[in-house]
Amino acid sequence: MADPVDDIIGDYRAFAAQQRDRLLARGIDISSYTLSHLAFRVPEWDQYLHVRSQLERHAKASHENVWNGRPISLILLATPLEVLDGMSVPLIELIPPVHQRVYKMGLEHLGVVVGDEVDAFSRQHRAALTGQQFQSADVEPYYVLFEDFTHVKFYRTSLHDGVVRQSGATFHGFVHVDGWVPQRLVTATGPNPLPR
Repeated sequence: MADPVDDIIGDYRAFAAQQRDRLLARGIDISSYTLSHLAFRVPEWDQYLHVRSQLERHAKASHENVWNGRPISLILLATPLEVLDGMSVPLIELIPPVHQRVYKMGLEHLGVVVGDEVDAFSRQHRAALTGQQFQSADVEPYYVLFEDFTHVKFYRTSLHDGVVRQSGATFHGFVHVDGWVPQRLVTATGPNPLPR
């Protein structure tokens, strides 16, 4: 049977299994947790719009908001993805450029919901964790960065629930940011934004 989401983002089952196995090798077993989401990154704005449109054909709702200088879409699937022998992934986080550092394009991270014991989890697995992100007051995942620039992120609540609490998102219908124009990237080495 055809899998339209696999056709859009690639072999998400193999990606989830790879990330689970990498965690097991570091002493972290995620089998008792639920999954929050899969993140998929694209390098170009036009590709972001195309992938967003394709994924929304298989979704019941989406919420797009501006974070870190560009829109990011949270796409709530009509049918959650089945991975890891019966675990489900209800949400895809679609992320366009600009990037602050090197990230893997395509399937980039797996989100795991640890729950209220996430801080104790972080102390228990401190040697295996790479760090913590402070995205908002409600979304502060711990994470492991692997050598191929993919991640697993560990959350107190799902990304969906964190965004609902933070911004009041309702996930009814398809919500897009209006009027956003891709920004021209300026770096320390060029292009020079000031006239000479």
